[in-house]
Amino acid sequence: MLKKIPTSKLRTGMYLHKICGSWVKNPFWRGSFVIKDPKDISKILKSTIKQVVIDTSKGLDVDIEKTKKPQKKETAPPKKTKIRNAASQRIENWQQARLVCLDTRKAVESMFQDVRLGKAVDIKAVGVLVNGIVSSNKDCLDTVINMARIKNCDNYTYMHSVAVCAMMISLARQMGLSESDVNLAGKGGLLHDLGKSMMPSEVLNKPGKLTVEEYAVMKNHPAEGYKILESSAQTAPEVLDVIMHHHEKFDGSGYPGGLKGDGISLFSRMAAVCDVYDAVTSNRAYKEGWDPGQSLRKMTAWKGHFDPQILQAFIKSIGIYPVGTLVKLESGRIGIVLEQITGKLLNPIVKVFFSTRPKGPISIEEIDLSSALCKDGIVSLEDNAKWNFKNLNELWLPE
Repeated sequence: MLKKIPTSKLRTGMYLHKICGSWVKNPFWRGSFVIKDPKDISKILKSTIKQVVIDTSKGLDVDIEKTKKPQKKETAPPKKTKIRNAASQRIENWQQARLVCLDTRKAVESMFQDVRLGKAVDIKAVGVLVNGIVSSNKDCLDTVINMARIKNCDNYTYMHSVAVCAMMISLARQMGLSESDVNLAGKGGLLHDLGKSMMPSEVLNKPGKLTVEEYAVMKNHPAEGYKILESSAQTAPEVLDVIMHHHEKFDGSGYPGGLKGDGISLFSRMAAVCDVYDAVTSNRAYKEGWDPGQSLRKMTAWKGHFDPQILQAFIKSIGIYPVGTLVKLESGRIGIVLEQITGKLLNPIVKVFFSTRPKGPISIEEIDLSSALCKDGIVSLEDNAKWNFKNLNELWLPE
């Protein structure tokens, strides 16, 4: 039986079915569970949550708990291993990020549909969406970026907007910008492709590579996006600039203005990096996305495309070995990066699944390369074109 109760009546042994209120306020970012640790209750009481729903068929009821005799303090359960804790935390981050992605994607899709119907964009609503992402912790933000790589042809444009928004926020923080600028960067990222709502659907949703003529049509989307919002007094000039100039290149070879160097605004130079990274790492109907680590290597080699300092800051913000990167270890094993370790970007957590000595599949194992007990390390990035491993995404996605 489901029962709504005030948080003050929570006790260990109750089955927490639902947190009442916005998911942003949820201190757990996970599904229903039995409350076993008093610290979980403390987290709720310290939050702004006032009510919760318990399931008395799966746990204790309020009345039952009142009549229970005092019990001896439970001994603390044995500590989990670092890897086990990391895996549990990844699942919680994934659950939180999933909610962020779903809510934001739906809102962006609705916004695009409204624009097609001639309706005005609700800039205040955009601000609320961005604030929700800005308020996410770093682990959740990183997970949003990773999760947004998993797209299909129907939601590509919308999920791309979510990803670029999250990356702009992460990059802005890495660069030490003020929180107001972090928020502006997020808004610019979320709205940068708004002009695509005015593109012909047969071109926008084409399941193959665009022709020269179709590409020329798509190059109009920055100007179209600018037109949609230029008359809105609520749209910050910095956001409008990102919409118009996120395809400019540092050497002046971009469009639509052919701007060069510092002639391109800071936010537009940031958006150029975030936009391209998400595009090249995402699977499309006509091509498989590039490995994240290989993508950073290739982007670094494109001289003149990006502001070098911003690109370096971007690499620091998402990691030298981003989640999903295929690597070879000193032991000859091949694995995929699962998680970055703060302060130890060269030693992430890796899931190994293949051996080169001897060559063949091995038992899947998670290895924390930052551990003092670990004697292994990364020796190279690996190109999956060489190995042709199937379904690599399944290895880094939570089980």
